[in-house]
Amino acid sequence: MDDSLNLTYITLDGFVDLHTYKYLYFVIMFTVYVLIVCCNSTIVCLIVIHPNLHEPMYIFIAALLINSVLYSTNIYPKLLIDFLSEKQVVSYSACLFQAFINYTLVFAEFLLLAAMSYDRYVSICKPLRYPAIMRKTTVSIFLVLSWILPVCGLTLNSAFNAKVKFCTFILKGMFCNNSIYKIQCVISRAQLVYGAAMFLSIALFPTLFILFTYTKILVICYRSCKSVKRKAAQTCLHHLLVLINFSCLVIYDVVIVRLELDFPETAHLIMTLQVIVYHPLLNPVIYGLKMREISKHLNSLLSQIKPH
Repeated sequence: MDDSLNLTYITLDGFVDLHTYKYLYFVIMFTVYVLIVCCNSTIVCLIVIHPNLHEPMYIFIAALLINSVLYSTNIYPKLLIDFLSEKQVVSYSACLFQAFINYTLVFAEFLLLAAMSYDRYVSICKPLRYPAIMRKTTVSIFLVLSWILPVCGLTLNSAFNAKVKFCTFILKGMFCNNSIYKIQCVISRAQLVYGAAMFLSIALFPTLFILFTYTKILVICYRSCKSVKRKAAQTCLHHLLVLINFSCLVIYDVVIVRLELDFPETAHLIMTLQVIVYHPLLNPVIYGLKMREISKHLNSLLSQIKPH
């Protein structure tokens, strides 16, 4: 790559044996992307179509699934192009934009999960006040803030990154994420402080809020009858499973990549695939098969399209 390209383009160097298995990689990842879009979109359509699913809990689930589709769409098209390309390159501006969208959607998921935990808390701990608290206006505000707050917060961070100098033009990854900091010569103190503040306010604090609400729910359930415990188990366990899975993947992405720990290339590839494959497919499975009302409508849909 000549000097003029080096001023603009970055080489993505996170692919393992790409030239040997590129067609296999392409077929597998294309299939996964189609599955992600179809599975998530199916559940969202069921929620939109059926009036009995127009409740805050299901609306937040639909928002989570839409978030998963947007996250995958930000990653997969460029990834599929790279599998079939001779050189895996990306312009710095496009890389910066991909990272911006990536973390906007990651932080939005934390905020959506926090909104869901609040909805469950009000439903179980304050059932008589639930209709007055979780009105359509309240739900709409939660949804808007879940996407607007990360956009506002990450815009300034992107402005910091747009003016940096590079010491290398090789990015150790298959797409643009926290690895972008590794190619910068110097990370300013302002960047570090602002990045930490962003992580605390839009990831850690929502997680702590979720743990707080579920602690309150557990206390109420311990003192309540079996019907309340059953109601909590039917919704809260799935929510916690998604939160734990998502938090583990984010810890890998933010902490391990940022600290530049020496991971084998194959292990790094596997963990990256966990982030972009496992989680977007897990959400529709958990909410589609384990949530009773959604599962009922999904089974009805499948029985209609099944050949007789």
